Amino acid sequence: MYIDGVFSGGGIKGFALIGAIKEVERRGFRFKHVAGTSAGSIVAALLSAGYTSEEVYQLIDQLDLRSFMDPRTSLIPFPFAKWLFVYWRLGLYKGNALEKWIQEKLEAKGLRTFADLPPQSLRVIASDLSNGRLLVLPDDLEKYGIDQRLFPIAKAIRMSCSLPFFFEPVKLRTQSGTNIIVDGGVLSNFPMWLFDRESVKKVRPVLGIKLSSKEYDRPQNKISNAFQLYEALFETMKDAHDARHISRKHEKNIIFIPTERFLTTEFSLAEEKKHALLALGRKSAEHFFKKWSF
Repeated sequence: MYIDGVFSGGGIKGFALIGAIKEVERRGFRFKHVAGTSAGSIVAALLSAGYTSEEVYQLIDQLDLRSFMDPRTSLIPFPFAKWLFVYWRLGLYKGNALEKWIQEKLEAKGLRTFADLPPQSLRVIASDLSNGRLLVLPDDLEKYGIDQRLFPIAKAIRMSCSLPFFFEPVKLRTQSGTNIIVDGGVLSNFPMWLFDRESVKKVRPVLGIKLSSKEYDRPQNKISNAFQLYEALFETMKDAHDARHISRKHEKNIIFIPTERFLTTEFSLAEEKKHALLALGRKSAEHFFKKWSF
């Protein structure tokens, strides 16, 4: 049976998404239209390309995630240069390695631009800081005078994954100027709302997979220093928009995976933690399906 899917951001914690999707597929469901933010956009793109959850897991499991941490070359020792990169380049790492990896995996399935996909089958979220607005890709590219059909899918995923200060932002150049694009999680980390228009009847059930506990079950943020304050600030900022949208009505269609004890940018993730995230996702999905009705 075909369903539509929405996958939240969460960086390295995205391994849990794969675990949940494995359980979804095991129960005979397949995704027709998908949407995602950040890590969720990577998973969404690979599923759109025709990869199964097992294949997605194998692709990522065989990868040294630290290869995505591609700093610019500098004569200055990196511990000192990295702060200059943050100041001048707005990020520690280029993000080119991530985009190239995604491009290779999509091209292996015959995908390069959005013209290679059915309309609306893949949508991802990014944040346009230059204009202060949320960006739905590829839909909103027309506003920038860009033909969405010719836009590279890998570039869109790279834009959605540009975690502020960690990866350099993507510079989207248009006739009117340069736009600074960062991680979609800044404005919407879980775009369930893309499938929830009051005037449009749903064609298929919509299932969301979110890398967090339910809003009312989340542990309280502990704030006793500046780093914890920034972390809490970013978490609140990226979740507040979506939390208002997720009502009790929507919760029944969302698999919540409590990943708070894992770090978003732990690119040196040990094997046991990978398997723990995978198992957590699958277990959360199993619990969800005991009571899901659509």
